[in-house]
Amino acid sequence: MITPIPSAPIRIERDTKFSRAYVLAIALAAALGGLMFGYDWVVIGGAEIFYEKYLHLSSALQIGWAMSSALIGALSGATCAGGLSDKFGRKPLLLASGLLFVLTSIGTGLAPNFVFFVINRLLGGVAIGIASSLSPLYIAEVAPASMRGRLVSLNQLTIALGIMMAQIVNWTIARPMAAGTTVAQIPLDSWNVQVAWRWMFGVTALPAIIFFGAMLLVPESPRWMAKKGRSANSLKVLTRIGGAAYAEASLKEIEATLTNELDKVDFRELWTPKMLRILFLGVVLAVFQQWCGINVIFQYGSRIFADAGYAVSGILFSICVTGVVGVIMTFVAIGTVDRWGRRALMLSGAAGLTLIYLATGWAYYARATGLIPVVLVVAAIACYCYSLAPVTWVILSEIFPNRIRGAAMSVSVGALWLGNFLLSQTFPLMYARLGLARCFWVYAAICLCGFFFIFFRLPETKGKTLEQIELELVD
Repeated sequence: MITPIPSAPIRIERDTKFSRAYVLAIALAAALGGLMFGYDWVVIGGAEIFYEKYLHLSSALQIGWAMSSALIGALSGATCAGGLSDKFGRKPLLLASGLLFVLTSIGTGLAPNFVFFVINRLLGGVAIGIASSLSPLYIAEVAPASMRGRLVSLNQLTIALGIMMAQIVNWTIARPMAAGTTVAQIPLDSWNVQVAWRWMFGVTALPAIIFFGAMLLVPESPRWMAKKGRSANSLKVLTRIGGAAYAEASLKEIEATLTNELDKVDFRELWTPKMLRILFLGVVLAVFQQWCGINVIFQYGSRIFADAGYAVSGILFSICVTGVVGVIMTFVAIGTVDRWGRRALMLSGAAGLTLIYLATGWAYYARATGLIPVVLVVAAIACYCYSLAPVTWVILSEIFPNRIRGAAMSVSVGALWLGNFLLSQTFPLMYARLGLARCFWVYAAICLCGFFFIFFRLPETKGKTLEQIELELVD
């Protein structure tokens, strides 16, 4: 029997005066996990040209493994985060993530050899996986319904800010080299090769310490506490958020939902024809977000800009520009996703990237140097950051039925991180065999396929309740 969910919280929210400063502080603390996700994920891009020389990495396999090892850790962290957080709570797992960020940042910076470097990148990836899964989940479970969309979007913004911060820090740390110095000409005994890349990774510990400290000060998720029978503690947090009336009504709503969840979900339902169709949609969109090729620019930006004729200082500055553009366009996504709709943004992103990659491939094929390749690469970043980057996460949170949402999300997010790993691991091999121009043309073909998949398979979910979406997709 399904217990009806009270509608009182919806009515009460209209008259509730929330402690917005408190709620925002909690959300910002958790969103620092997104900042660490973006920072630690991208910091390697600016350090690549220096640590590769120091560690004597020459084969495409070594170069790809150094870059993508963190993604295997992220896959493991994201897969385990859900079950562990259900057992131990959201806060302890986010604290563990912060501590891992601190330790692995220092460990990577002190790495004496390639093996030690990879071990720390793997463990740092576990922290990325936990943070990427639990930071938005924690915010959603704490935020009032009327503020939830904006506060959860805050996590996507902090990811973009983390990316930009990592790129600016890398540019600041690296010492200027002689005018015109190319990557191949960087001396092995230079300060950048011997020391700079270590500081690039080591400095990551500073925001990680702030994240860890901030999570010590926030409460546990009230929904998780109610689920564990700690209703008094849950009520205390909810009261601080919105007052006694809001807290009592919200707790009744949570407990009614938990009553519905007492029935065990048969995960074999994922493999029924109706559910497989939706799961297939989620997995393809998740993998497409990675295989569209944009993360190659974030992770291998130094190589891409070097092929455009830029010296070391120009490479690091150009990478910074991509980070700033990413932040600006994320604001555009937050402001338009509920007005223009999911399909419109996803279709325009896939079509835009197809055209930009075709032009970028032509620029590199024609050996164009200077501003043209940089403008095209920045345009690709802009196109991605207002469309596929944020909207894919919105869609994944909407299309799965309530009763199997957790399991389906685990499969989709796991596919996303696996796709990211394969992209990072294969790019050096593709680059060596095809050249940069043909790599971009391959990604253009993938984006074109993605456009047609979205056009024919993705329904519009804007303005619909989760129950309406479930009825349309399943029934």
